[in-house]
Amino acid sequence: MSEIKRNIEFRVLNEEKIARIHEKTLYLMEHVGMKVDGERAVELLTDCGARLGNDGRMRIGADMVEKALASAPKELTLYNRDGEAAMVINSENQVYFGTHSDQLELVDPFEGGVRKFLKKDIATMCRVADSLPNIHFVLSVGMTADVDPRIQTQSTFIETLKHFSKTINFSSNDVASLKDCINIAADFAGGLKELQEKPFLFYYCEPIPPLTHPADSTEKAYISAENRIPFIYMPYCMMGGTSPMSLATTLVQCNAEALFGLVLSQLVSEGAPFIYGAMPSVLDMRTTVGSYAAPEFHLSIAAMADLVAHYGLPFYGTAGCSDAWAVDEQSVSEVTFQILSTMLSKANLIHDIGVLDHCNNVSPEMVVLADEIIEGAKYYTQGIAAGEEDFALDIIEKVGPGGHYLNEMHTLKNFKQVWYPQIFSRERSGAAVSIRERIRQKIKDILEGDGSPALDRSRLALLEDWEKKLSL
Repeated sequence: MSEIKRNIEFRVLNEEKIARIHEKTLYLMEHVGMKVDGERAVELLTDCGARLGNDGRMRIGADMVEKALASAPKELTLYNRDGEAAMVINSENQVYFGTHSDQLELVDPFEGGVRKFLKKDIATMCRVADSLPNIHFVLSVGMTADVDPRIQTQSTFIETLKHFSKTINFSSNDVASLKDCINIAADFAGGLKELQEKPFLFYYCEPIPPLTHPADSTEKAYISAENRIPFIYMPYCMMGGTSPMSLATTLVQCNAEALFGLVLSQLVSEGAPFIYGAMPSVLDMRTTVGSYAAPEFHLSIAAMADLVAHYGLPFYGTAGCSDAWAVDEQSVSEVTFQILSTMLSKANLIHDIGVLDHCNNVSPEMVVLADEIIEGAKYYTQGIAAGEEDFALDIIEKVGPGGHYLNEMHTLKNFKQVWYPQIFSRERSGAAVSIRERIRQKIKDILEGDGSPALDRSRLALLEDWEKKLSL
């Protein structure tokens, strides 16, 4: 199967609930207000009708929100490194998955245990992700332990460009490194105009719940919008910690925080590509961590996907991750549940595949296993076709009671419509190779293969020039 088809009716929010959440959101934005910093953002918002009160809160009217919802693009095309269309996000409700090219820690697939993530590991993660058909993008986040923090963002971005041919989702440690990455990408694409026409990257930034948009976040959003680089604005609300201990109220707060990013982006540049993100999770009161695997989290993501589909915007969600620190029974259970949940939902871009331990580490093994789980779930979410042409009663009539269908041409033509796993086993032998061994062998085969996807000499030289410029 070449794509993921969602033909099962599934929703968490009906139209009445969506309307109520939207109404409460507008009240929150217009009457309660938010803390907004950043000179350019504050000036632009107030010039365009937002009210900055004596209490320091910015209040945004419903008219500004509705105007932004109307002007934001409802379809978004993201490209790969070679300028080919890779992900088309629109009302057809396609879903795409992404993992990390770097993270704080790595679950080593061969040596075992968890260790600090190093620059050399970027090539490993990129090559694994590039080879998997259900991994469509990677996140370049700048967390390599052996690189100067001042240039981690740029270093990771360049390494990811070298070793990954698909779409890149990147974030930055600061505003300066964001500007560098845009300049690197523009040079790589042949110019900013060419990058805007065929973006092979999209940016990630976030506010700080509750209701706080620091200068660093608003300036990053401003720069992305003025350069017309697709970007995500994604609040991470933890019920009981940074949002109320209420699912419905947390959805409202999350919506208000994300819609602020939308309003700002459209004021900076009307029609700028915007991706709505939301992470409404829970604060675990026993461990005081934000859970990445709580059922409430993934129920809320599905709910937000319903809301954002109503708005007609691209939605960036989360799945395929775990609170466990390594690949074990807990992590496999959590990852499987989340993938099926998000594939039934209306989410478009799904990040954090293979991320474990509350987003502290990434496991190449889990990424490979998740790719297998996604492939199997495709056959579930495609639903059941029941058109007149889908019934084969003539074959039943031909075979009759007590017969079999093994020799029928109908079987030969259609048996590949069912899923045949590559890693999971249906063998009856008790001596079969374990799942972990199969996964590790697959990773080994990838890394011992032909290497990273080829990059032409001129583009490689361009990246090497940037490395010299940045003293990498």
